[in-house]
Amino acid sequence: MSGHSKWSTIKRKKGAIDAKRGKKFTKIIKEIIIAAKEGGPDRESNARLRLAIQNAKGANMPKDNIDRAIKKASAADAESFAETTFEGYAPCGVAVFVECLTDNNNRTVASVRAAFNKHGGNLGTNGSLSFIFDRKGIFSIKNEGFNLEDIELEMIDAGAEDFEVDGDMITVTSAMEDFGSVNKKLNELGIEPEEAGLKRIPNDTKKLDLESAKKVLRLVDILEDDDDIQFVYHNLEMTDELAAELG
Repeated sequence: MSGHSKWSTIKRKKGAIDAKRGKKFTKIIKEIIIAAKEGGPDRESNARLRLAIQNAKGANMPKDNIDRAIKKASAADAESFAETTFEGYAPCGVAVFVECLTDNNNRTVASVRAAFNKHGGNLGTNGSLSFIFDRKGIFSIKNEGFNLEDIELEMIDAGAEDFEVDGDMITVTSAMEDFGSVNKKLNELGIEPEEAGLKRIPNDTKKLDLESAKKVLRLVDILEDDDDIQFVYHNLEMTDELAAELG
């Protein structure tokens, strides 16, 4: 079952990610706030909030920060965030899908459009990339000496499509409709993923030469640095040469 997951090859790994820890906290806090506002502060009855807290813990967010975010969601003057998405193409026809949580849609639209225009891309209409990306459940788990064969069998029974081991990390992939059953099984096994959620995985990737690929990733970096943007997905093939260049 291992070896054909696209998530670990698409997800870029480079040292700069550590420098973005503060931005990652900001994005997780937004998710906690919107989850608590929509479903209430009780994490036992609010599945989305439980997942947001789980991801916060996986990112080593202090408990006080988590509690403050939940409390902030209940305040009378709590910010209201709207979920919105953008679809378009980076240079050389690489598909880019952007998911946002924003309190000012006009600002976000202007910022995303400017990023695409400045870096040689162009925005498309919503739904234009539906044939390229599939929504999948992705669970990133730190291997803490688990019996991998047993865990893999448990995941298959719960509905997992793929089980991949890469160093000390395990990536479990499921169909969108099986996300809940896989997450429940991990909870039953006492395994807390470092990150879990529904991700947009390309069903086909586009291979570019190094310089062209770097232009695409410059746009991806600009988008990821925007506080209104939660996730950026693309179908650029992460070749060994590109991975080595990123370090």
